[in-house]
Amino acid sequence: MFLTRRFYIVMTVVILVLASGYLWYPAFIVGRWMLLAFVAAVVTDIVRLWSRRGITAERHCPDRLSNGDNNKVSLVMTNNYRFAVSVEIIDEVPVEFQQRNICYRFSLPKEEQHRIDYHLRPTRRGSYAFGVVQVFVTPLTLQFLNFSILRFSGFVQRRYRCASPQQVKVYPSFLMLHQYELLAASRHLVEFGIKRIRRIGNHTEFEQIKDYVQGDDYRTINWRATARRHQLMINVYQDERSQQIYNVIDKGRVMQQTFNGMTLLDYAINASLVLSYVAMQKEDKAGLITFAEHPESTTLGRGQGWTSPSLGMGQGWTFVPASRQYGQLQTLLEALYSQQTTFGESDFSALAAYTNQYVSKRSLMVLYTNFLNRIALQRQLPFFRQLNQRHKLLVVFFEDEELKDYVRQPAEDVEQQFQKVIAGKMVYEKRLIVSTLKQNGIAALLTPPASLSVNIINKYLELKQTRL
Repeated sequence: MFLTRRFYIVMTVVILVLASGYLWYPAFIVGRWMLLAFVAAVVTDIVRLWSRRGITAERHCPDRLSNGDNNKVSLVMTNNYRFAVSVEIIDEVPVEFQQRNICYRFSLPKEEQHRIDYHLRPTRRGSYAFGVVQVFVTPLTLQFLNFSILRFSGFVQRRYRCASPQQVKVYPSFLMLHQYELLAASRHLVEFGIKRIRRIGNHTEFEQIKDYVQGDDYRTINWRATARRHQLMINVYQDERSQQIYNVIDKGRVMQQTFNGMTLLDYAINASLVLSYVAMQKEDKAGLITFAEHPESTTLGRGQGWTSPSLGMGQGWTFVPASRQYGQLQTLLEALYSQQTTFGESDFSALAAYTNQYVSKRSLMVLYTNFLNRIALQRQLPFFRQLNQRHKLLVVFFEDEELKDYVRQPAEDVEQQFQKVIAGKMVYEKRLIVSTLKQNGIAALLTPPASLSVNIINKYLELKQTRL
C-alpha cells in the first residue's frame, strides 16, 4: 500500500484546522469532523482497492528484436473494477537501453481496456531482459457524468506487479529485410535509393527456344531451329545464376568505432544480411566469412561450416558455405547473432590462405573493413591482390561524416584551424585509399555507415550487370 500526495496534503490541512482550535474553539469541532471524514475516505479506498484483483496488464513484445531499428512494444491493461481508476504504469525495460522514462499516467473507466505502444531501438546484439510491469492504481472519487474535471483521485495506491520477466534476443536487422521485400514487391526500390542499372548486351545464360513474336530482337534468331520448324525461332537468355556472394566481415579493433550508438561491425552485419537476401532473390548463392586474429588450423574443418572457439565465443572465425537453399538466411542470421569485435589486429594473410582453401569457385568477396590511412592499407594490399586474383574483391570501408562536418565548419581561432587541417588530411586519405585500390584493379566502396545497405546493393547490382 502506498499513500498518495493528496493524502499528505489533506492530512496537513486537517492538522492545521485542529491546531487552530486552540485559538478558536469552533475550528476544533470542524477539524474533528474533517478528520472523521478523512479516515472514512481512506478506509473506503482501501476496501475498494483490495476487494478484488482489479487490474491485469500484459506486455506484448516480439521474441526477437531487430538491431538498429525501432521495435514496437505494447502494454495492454484491463480495469476489472466497478469504478474508474487513475493509473500510473511503469515498464521495466532492459538496462541496456538506459531509459527510465517508460512511465505513463492516465484514467481508466470501469471494466475497460487501454493499450499503450512505444518503441525501443537496440544498438547492440545479444540477450536482453525485461522486468515486470509495475502498475500503481488509485480509485477515482466524486465522478459525475464522466466529466474529468469532477474526478478526484483517492488517498491510497495499490501496486500490481504484472507481466512476468521476459528474455528477448536482439538479432541483426531483419526488419530491414522485410522493408526491402515490401519495396521490391511494390517496385518502389528506386525511391529508397536502389538505382536502375542499364543492361549491357544480352543476358549470359541460355534458357529456352521459343517462337518469334513481333518486337523480339532479330539478332537472337536461331537459324537451325528455324530451318527445322519452317518458322522463325529465337533464343531466350536470362541472367547468369548461381554465382557465389560471400560477405567477409573484419572483426578487429578497427570495427569498434561507433556511429549513432552502433559499431561499424553492426552496420556491416546488417548490410551483409540485406545483401545476402537480395543476392538470393537474384538466384545467387550467399555465404559468410568472419575473421579476426590468426585461428588455430586444427579447429577448422569441412562440412556445413567451421568456427574457431579457441579465440572465445563470438570472437573466432566463422565460415558458412554459399547456398540459396531454404533456411540459408536463417543460418546466416544465427551465425551473425553472436559476432563481437576483438582488440587485436585482424590477420588478412590467414584470410587469403583459408579463403583460397575453402572457396574454390570464383566468387564475389565483399570485404567489410576500415582503414584510417594509406599506410594501414599498404600492409594489407598484397593479400588483397591475392584474393582478387582468384575472386572478384570489393573492399567496403567507412566514411566519417562527423569528421567531414567538422572540416566544413569555419575555424574560430588558430588552434582550431590546425585541427581542421589535420581532419581534412584524414578525409583526403580516405579518397586516396579508394584511388590506390582502383589502381590495383580492386573494386572499392567508401560509404557513410547510415547509407551502407543501399550503397552495397547498388554496387552489387552494378557488378552483376557489368559481368565483372
